Amino acid sequence: MVSNASDHRRPRIGITTYLEPTVWGVWQREAALLPRVYLDAVAKAGGVPILLPPVGTDPSVLDILDGLVIAGGCDVDPATYDAAPHPETVDTRPGRDAHEVVLIRAALEADLPLLAICRGLQVLNVALGGTLHQHLPDLITSDEHRPSPAVFGRTEVKVEPGSLTERLLGDRSSVHCYHHQALDAIAPALTVTARAGDGTVEAAEVDGHAFALGVQWHPEENPEDLRLFTALIDASRRQQS
Repeated sequence: MVSNASDHRRPRIGITTYLEPTVWGVWQREAALLPRVYLDAVAKAGGVPILLPPVGTDPSVLDILDGLVIAGGCDVDPATYDAAPHPETVDTRPGRDAHEVVLIRAALEADLPLLAICRGLQVLNVALGGTLHQHLPDLITSDEHRPSPAVFGRTEVKVEPGSLTERLLGDRSSVHCYHHQALDAIAPALTVTARAGDGTVEAAEVDGHAFALGVQWHPEENPEDLRLFTALIDASRRQQS
């Protein structure tokens, strides 16, 4: 979003959300929701979080935003990249997939700062023509990227020299991860910028964009390390000028 130079408001950061069956008080209904850690990370980094539910998709919503976060979540529907479902691919949300693909493509067209997290990196790759490994344990005979339900793993990632990822994180980083799928065929517009020791793609950047970065891990789960969110906010401030 291009604003008047005198506009010094905090950057508005859109964050995609889930539609899930939810309980509050006496009510049991489907609701748009998002773990608070995303909101806190954006706010502590200096931005204003704005929730984007996967309903009424309209890319013009990006006109009021200064940056975009594609949040993590459930498995991407294999039909999105013309694949048959693996037995371990479950609980997909085709409507959310389509919603996020529209927002990603519009954000890239507008050169809006973009941070794609976990599932977000996977959707980014698919939106640009890539595919996914549907179940990592078939490839690496390990569950280290998703140790057990609701338990985050710790993964050491090696970062490519000269990349934006390296400028933000250095040549190595220890990260929180929770995923059983990962990038397979890399979209032509993406450059891989970090991998785990087993070869799993852990970060990728969109060529030709100042800030369009996807990470396979969950940076919002480490409130002591807000470097990726701070970098997104900094890029979004530049977007305002």
